[in-house]
Amino acid sequence: MYNKRKDREFVSRLIISVLTEQRNVREAIKLFPETDDKDIECAYHALVHYEADEDIRKKDIEYRDAQDDYLEFIAQTLNSGNNLPKNIIEEYKPYYTGVARRWNNTFEWMIKEFLRFININ
Repeated sequence: MYNKRKDREFVSRLIISVLTEQRNVREAIKLFPETDDKDIECAYHALVHYEADEDIRKKDIEYRDAQDDYLEFIAQTLNSGNNLPKNIIEEYKPYYTGVARRWNNTFEWMIKEFLRFININ
């Protein structure tokens, strides 16, 4: 049985583990639960952007701090069981659908997931 609250708390812990450098982003995103919860999908894509912005984060301290605060806000909101603000959900909606699925051993599946990850459908 699907437990939305439990999944949100788990995702919150994943985000915090990235922010506290206990886990890298790639490890965290592989552990995301399969879900249709838009808040969890949003958190997933925020982490993907976090990793993609690594070069910017190294050069721009203010950007890094703002992005860290943003992820911390997402983590706290999910941990409390609340919904993320609509504007945050809408920010990611046009670009992505779903979260990456658990790794499968077929070559075709890996190619499909890679193309989806880089947003080529």
